[in-house]
Amino acid sequence: MADAQWSEIREKVAAGERLSAADGVFLYRPDVDLHDVGGLADQVRQRKNGNRVFYNRNAHLNPTNICVYECDLCAYNRKPGEPDAYVMTPDEVLQAGQEAIDAGCTELHIVSGIHPDKAFEWYLDVVRSLHAVFPRLHLKAFTAVEIAWFAQSTKRNNRMTLEDLIRVGVGSLPGGGAEIFAPEIRAQICPRKPDARTWLGVHRIAHQLGLRTNATMLFGHVEQAEHRIDHLMELRRQQDASGGFQTFVPLVFHPQNTKLAHIEPASTDLILRTVAISRLMLDNFDHIKASWGSLGVDLAQAALACGADDLDGAVRQEKPGRAAGIRAAAVLTDLEIRRRILEAG
Repeated sequence: MADAQWSEIREKVAAGERLSAADGVFLYRPDVDLHDVGGLADQVRQRKNGNRVFYNRNAHLNPTNICVYECDLCAYNRKPGEPDAYVMTPDEVLQAGQEAIDAGCTELHIVSGIHPDKAFEWYLDVVRSLHAVFPRLHLKAFTAVEIAWFAQSTKRNNRMTLEDLIRVGVGSLPGGGAEIFAPEIRAQICPRKPDARTWLGVHRIAHQLGLRTNATMLFGHVEQAEHRIDHLMELRRQQDASGGFQTFVPLVFHPQNTKLAHIEPASTDLILRTVAISRLMLDNFDHIKASWGSLGVDLAQAALACGADDLDGAVRQEKPGRAAGIRAAAVLTDLEIRRRILEAG
């Protein structure tokens, strides 16, 4: 039976046919060889993007680590008054922008905590000031979770909120906050965060307004294969409907310093298998990103043989990842990224 289903999946991929949810769950079975799954995903990658691998020059900006949600999965958030809680000043925000420009960056990736005492205008000012001083710096700013909070706090809808952000200089949206869409899993890892419908709704409106966005999935915690596949199927349906997702980013959960620290870190097999299955399931996504800041440099390089075609960028590593104990270097140079890509063939 397993051989027959594997043969059917191979035939579907060769013919460019869409895989089913059952196919996706099957590919997570331990008796299905990782190298076979990775090789199949690599065929899809080559069909879509040839032998090209992408990266950019970007930096990360996290204006505050004070956040109302206090998710169990997060090692970054703090309460007001805690010793390492911080809020960046306007001068510090502009200094970060200048550092990005000086490092040759073309993009600033802005994700923040949701501060209970900061109005939407404070967040708008972060973008407004950066765009005014550094107009050529692309601002990828604020997750769907943050945008839904801005809308709720101002008693306006998501469309109006996004229009305000576009007016001050937002050029695209990051994909964070998606975590895992299944409600029974969200109830365990981020019960206070907006649900999947809200996350998908913000991205749908962003696409209607002409913004390209990324999508993510946080895996390797309490979820199972069927939850990951459900998440990918939801993203695929949304992409069919609104078409604005540029890249999918599978993010591995790092339990260190979180309330879920008892969980064993994800295995290499799970990480590379998830990258490969993402490529196979998300047939309407152009790119799969192996973010070296999440996976680590060596695994991100290995993922280029499992369907990934994007290594993220020569980034200044974001603070949430560092707080969770990610050991990857804080900066990866153009030279090193290019070397890794060429080594991978």
